[in-house]
Amino acid sequence: MGKFSIGDRVEVLDEAISGLVQKVEGEMVTLITEDGFPMHFAVNDLVKIGGGISVTNHEVAKIKKEKEIPKRRKAPTIKPKERSAPKMEVDLHIHQLVKSSKGMSNYDMLNIQLDTAKRQLDFAINKRIQKVIFIHGVGEGVLKEELHYLFNRYENVKFYDADYQKYGLGATEVYIYQNA
Repeated sequence: MGKFSIGDRVEVLDEAISGLVQKVEGEMVTLITEDGFPMHFAVNDLVKIGGGISVTNHEVAKIKKEKEIPKRRKAPTIKPKERSAPKMEVDLHIHQLVKSSKGMSNYDMLNIQLDTAKRQLDFAINKRIQKVIFIHGVGEGVLKEELHYLFNRYENVKFYDADYQKYGLGATEVYIYQNA
């Protein structure tokens, strides 16, 4: 494999990313993806496609295979999508939602909490956020029950107890299927 020159079409070996070489600095290559994003890769992670030295798909596949083998020994990698997807957290404790809950009935407070949950869930769906943690606390379990009832009304949502180590029993994680 020769070194790369600016303007070469290249493909990243272990990811479905290709683009044009923008800059070559020693062992690092900066490429511009089809979406126009600059990304940095080590020379060894790239293969030239089309133009110049022609590499057949078979050869690319062969190189990809060779590169895959040693990778299996590493710890499982989190897909970039999952890593970058921030979890949205919604704290439904009443003191987080109103200046003062003095004089409010439990019913009033519950309604404010459920309205907030619904609003935040709709927001997450519109913004294509995949995971939302609703922190409801433990208490009597009324809010948790009502939340589950609310989440059940959505077809594109599944929910389960959130990470116990981080939230204890007082939170529910909602996963939103985006192409529903």
